[in-house]
Amino acid sequence: MIILGIDTSNDTLGVSLWRDNKVIGELVTNLKKNHSVRLLPAIAQLMKECDVTPQDLTKIAVAEGPGSYTGLRIGVTVAKTMAWDLQIPIVGVSSLALMAQNGRFFDGLIVPVMDARRGNVYAGIYNEEGEVVEADQHLAFTDLLAKLDAASKVLFIGAGLADFKEEIEATIGSQATIGDATHCYPRPAFLGELAQHKEGVTAHTFVPTYLKLAEAESKWLEANNHE
Repeated sequence: MIILGIDTSNDTLGVSLWRDNKVIGELVTNLKKNHSVRLLPAIAQLMKECDVTPQDLTKIAVAEGPGSYTGLRIGVTVAKTMAWDLQIPIVGVSSLALMAQNGRFFDGLIVPVMDARRGNVYAGIYNEEGEVVEADQHLAFTDLLAKLDAASKVLFIGAGLADFKEEIEATIGSQATIGDATHCYPRPAFLGELAQHKEGVTAHTFVPTYLKLAEAESKWLEANNHE
């Protein structure tokens, strides 16, 4: 089994190859650059270095969201195009679950967080084994903190958490740990591991998970009196 992993859900662009229960290659950048012009060359480079051809792939794992609307669409479009052409399944992996893997040996709760602006975040709550404790959602950061037990150790993972540091300390205090810079971005190497035992779906049925409408869509619905 050879799985191609793709993540363009945020500033991080990551691709990986997973073969026979191990990572054979990974390419990651964490830059504010155009994923649309960089993703395919990155995939081609990684596959060439690992001596893997598209026809060798048995599955594609893609970060399905939440995250950047544009970023998600780029990664999902490439994954769907390749999967359709190769007639192989796609497995969607939560972008937050992918981030949570960076804290997999932490003895406590793991809370991956993405900034959703205006005091809101995309977040989920996971245990040390990567299992979902609280499903991924879009919510105010204060509401996220209210869901956390002050008696539990909590590891927060994500870029931009410095903006919420005072709130975290005031609510959870010494039980809280904020991941450092090396833990803040997702590692595509985990995509293959998370996807290897999932069957996946066909290309034409796969859709990303946004959790929230784009601002333009929300304004259109408001203007047209839709809920």
